[in-house]
Amino acid sequence: MSRPDDVPRPRADPAPDVARAAAADVPDVVGVPDAEEVPDVVEHVAEQAVEDEVRAAVRQAVSVSVATGLYGISFGALSVVAGLDVAQTMALSLLMFSGGSQFALIGVVGAGGAPVAAITTAGFLGVRNALYGAQLGPLLALRSWHKVVAAQFTIDESTAVATAQRSRRAVRAGFWWTGVGIFVLWNAMTLVGALAGDALGDPRAWGLDAAAAAAFLGLLWPRLATRAMQLTAAAAVVVAAALVPVAPGGVPVLAAAAVAVVIGQVDARRRRAADRAGTAAGPRGEEPS
Repeated sequence: MSRPDDVPRPRADPAPDVARAAAADVPDVVGVPDAEEVPDVVEHVAEQAVEDEVRAAVRQAVSVSVATGLYGISFGALSVVAGLDVAQTMALSLLMFSGGSQFALIGVVGAGGAPVAAITTAGFLGVRNALYGAQLGPLLALRSWHKVVAAQFTIDESTAVATAQRSRRAVRAGFWWTGVGIFVLWNAMTLVGALAGDALGDPRAWGLDAAAAAAFLGLLWPRLATRAMQLTAAAAVVVAAALVPVAPGGVPVLAAAAVAVVIGQVDARRRRAADRAGTAAGPRGEEPS
């Protein structure tokens, strides 16, 4: 007969020991940062988003630079045909660096117009770059001597690419890559066109006259998503089309730009007033306490 001490006793449940051993090897929370690490993670994600936007801006700038720069060959050829030599053509392209103004000037010269008429026409078209500068100033926030350099690269395309970005780094990347890229390619192609001269024939037969316009339209189209932008673009087109037959060169462009600026300012004031009214009303239309 067995003694009570000899009776086999049931073994203790090993589950608590196993759980404690497993807990010693596994972190308390897997894949979730500590509270003090959260700001670093958020900052990293934000920085990565900005880097992605900068790379996208650079890709956009390069594509626009190539499309626009190739059109420089057209200006070079037409300038020589209009009576300017290679040196004069290159000086005009390097110093003026505004495609619309350049074509306007050689158009008047080629038609036998007076120098004053050519300069006035080109000047009318160049005024729009001053408007671009006023728009880009707050976005770029450049130092004083950087502004002098940036003024040379403030053109239609660099403004369009820059203003399409959201972060300041992307704005600067889009502006500089587009401006410098077009400056280099435009002048290189201008030299090619000037040297080719009559041998090239009419550059418009190669479709180069549509390349720059197509690139600019590609930048503009995504920005017409809202009703206000569509109405602004439509009003500018109507004004420009109405003035083309009766106004001097450059005036329709300036008038269209003025219409866009006025509508933009009115819309901005309306939205600010609506925001203030919403803030004053408080959440869900309740009066603030």
